[in-house]
This record gives sequence, structure tokens and C-alpha cells, in this order.
Amino acid sequence: MKSVQGDSVRRLPAPAAKGKMSLEEVLKKRESVRDFSSTPLTEEELAQLLWALQGRTRSWVGRTAPSAGALYPLEIYIVLPEGVFHYLPQDHRLARSATDDLRNALATAALGQACVREAPAVFVIAAVYERTARKYSNRAERYVKMEAGHACQNLLLQATALGLAAVPVGAFHDDQIQRILALPKNHEPLYLIPVGRKR
Repeated sequence: MKSVQGDSVRRLPAPAAKGKMSLEEVLKKRESVRDFSSTPLTEEELAQLLWALQGRTRSWVGRTAPSAGALYPLEIYIVLPEGVFHYLPQDHRLARSATDDLRNALATAALGQACVREAPAVFVIAAVYERTARKYSNRAERYVKMEAGHACQNLLLQATALGLAAVPVGAFHDDQIQRILALPKNHEPLYLIPVGRKR
């Protein structure tokens, strides 16, 4: 994926606003797939998937997934063979945070699930609960987890629309994922989402 290789921060291609499939077709075709080929995602596919997950939809505020109070507590990371990257939705960029291929370590932390090791890309949704708690107090945990579900579904549907395969993974040791990816302590992992081409 030449768009990010060798650079610490990289702007992504602009996302497409129109696809080849109707929403109804995408909904009908969506399935959870755990068997991936090793073919890497293209620069354009990666950019489109990240935008679907948490991209901006207007210049001032607004993202592809609804957020309680527009507080946006989710942080998105992607694990690729060439390293770990943090998605910066404000200007649709990736910031490299590690240069190693950590998919095998992630798979071990995910109870040995092979799909995490074999997929060419693993998206990670992490939550910063205090962003929402400042306004919504003890309702924050509920709202943040709902938002993570909205964002994950966006990714799954976008993957399907691109002819890709994906599966949401929730079985993993949170503390191990946090340590492997060197996440800030307040970035709590909620989802791993392997994405690739169906084998």
C-alpha cells in the first residue's frame, strides 16, 4: 500500500460519494467472512473504508456514523503488514504509530482467531469514554457502544459495496490489544474488524 509506506503522516485519496451497488443490494449481499486471501487492499479501498467508518460528511461537523451530542468518542486504528496507523478524520489522513506487522500478535490476543492474522487489514475501533461522559455522565457507556455498532456496520456495508469481505470480532483480551498497539490508556478497544478479499 504505497500511499502510507515510508511516511509518518499521509493524506488519503478522497472518498467516492457514489458506488456501483444500491443499499438494498449491499444489505442482501453482506455476510461475515473469516477466510481471506493475502491480496492487499488498494489505497482507494482503504481510504473509502476509513471514511465509511468515521469520515467527515460536512466541512464543520458531521461524520458518517451518528454520535451522541456530536462528541465523537471513537478512535480508529488500522493494522497492515507495514505497520499500525491511526486515522485522523478531520483531514482524512493516516498517522503511522508502528512499523511492525502486528497481525499475528493481535490474533493471539483474539484467542487465536486465524482471520485476524490472515486478513490484509484489521480495523480497530477504540473508545474514549470521557468525551461522552462529560455531557452524558453514566449514560456515556451505553451511547459509546451504540456508536461503535453504528460505525462497524458502516464499515461492513462499505466493504460489501467494494466487493470485499469482513467480519466483526469482539472476542479478545482488551488489555493485550491495548498493549500490542501501544494505545493510550483511555483508548479502550471495542472491535477488531478484519477486511480483505474472500478466498
